[in-house]
Amino acid sequence: MTHVRTVVIGGGIAGLAAAWQLAAEGAGEVVVLEGSPQVGGKLLGHDVAGLRVDVGAEAMLNRKPEGVDLATALGLPVVHPTHASSRIWVADALRPLPRSLMGVPLDLEDLARSAVLSEHGLAAAARELDLPAEDLEGDMSVGDLVSRRFGAEVTDKLVEPLLGGVYAGHAREISALAAVPQLVTYARRGSVLAQAAGIPTTYDGPVFAGIPGGMSRLPEALVASGTFGVRTGATVRELRRTSNGFALVLGSTRDAEELTADRVVLATPAPAAARLLADVAPIASGELARIESASMAVVTMAFGAESLGALARTTFSGFLVPPIERRRIKAATFSFAKWGWVREAGAQDDLLVLRTSLGRHREEASLQLSDEELVAISLGDLELATGVAARPVDAHVQRWGGGLPQYAVGHLDRVSRIRADVDRVPGLAVCGAPYDGVGIPAVIASARRAVAQITGAEWGA
Repeated sequence: MTHVRTVVIGGGIAGLAAAWQLAAEGAGEVVVLEGSPQVGGKLLGHDVAGLRVDVGAEAMLNRKPEGVDLATALGLPVVHPTHASSRIWVADALRPLPRSLMGVPLDLEDLARSAVLSEHGLAAAARELDLPAEDLEGDMSVGDLVSRRFGAEVTDKLVEPLLGGVYAGHAREISALAAVPQLVTYARRGSVLAQAAGIPTTYDGPVFAGIPGGMSRLPEALVASGTFGVRTGATVRELRRTSNGFALVLGSTRDAEELTADRVVLATPAPAAARLLADVAPIASGELARIESASMAVVTMAFGAESLGALARTTFSGFLVPPIERRRIKAATFSFAKWGWVREAGAQDDLLVLRTSLGRHREEASLQLSDEELVAISLGDLELATGVAARPVDAHVQRWGGGLPQYAVGHLDRVSRIRADVDRVPGLAVCGAPYDGVGIPAVIASARRAVAQITGAEWGA
């Protein structure tokens, strides 16, 4: 039986960041166990027409430092998107995305110029200036809070597409306290519009950061640091406590392998965490089992520049699609216009890369179509939106089954209950997207918190 000082279960960015942090703090031998053939999770690159591009997460928030700091510590260059702005596809036109906080308008004149809302919708939004402070004792959904203050049209046409891009969920089900806590803070003070001048907005720059060559370079660099071990194809089937730590069972029932460890960091999606914690932390297991998830697909296509016509010279970086518009795609990113490194990568062969995303919570049936059908759907919606009919020279479809946890109303309380139960088990910690945020910086911060928990408990740090 093999003994390991610390085992990290899950080789996504949370697990790799936790392992790297543990090694940096002198925690002894650290091994990451990943059930799939490769590590990195949703930070995945793939060749499309010979160009290595992201087919998962393509950026990280720049305003939260954890992702940029980690990339810098690993010696990776960090770049920001171009100044190309985004659009929103409403009423058969690509309209400017008004200044907002996750879709919540912060400039009535800008909102009117965008022509996204009807006159009735504009009037409802303007009335927010006269509303009193919200008496919010508990949690509520983002959509309910926004609709109450700004009107349902703002929720349907502006908030839904932005939240859909982050969570692949629905605004009237997602927790305001978990997803947009700053909005709750402002609403508790009074009119959000009246405070708008001092509110950092969704598209003030630089909001996002990336890595030339793709975000997939981040997990690759973590593994290449050589400070911790990695095993792929190592599915953990069972986790149990022992008198001096933990026992883990790997592999099939016919060819089972058992490891022991002093400490365990669990960095898996919620369903896997719920299964593994069933005996070790049953309350946490039950709470994790109640976290639903959404599936989505990313369709990445490379085009000859000439075939895109005027779109090849576009001044915007893509567009979002409100669900109320009943299109098949929920967003399109013109990667060649958004990222200088993507345009440069395709310049030699005169190729331009763009991508679409499809799928929301409880709409998994739409993703059961073949790759060819998802590409065709993407091309059809792109033609309707831009007027450009073109065929890609290459395409790739990446499906993310159950890839995005849904932060339902009450999510923060649920996470508190999970952590309270896990904290009762010495040497055990959890981290990742199910807890503190689905973005890269939030997941890395979650990993650091887990490391502090298990090292602090032992070392008094």
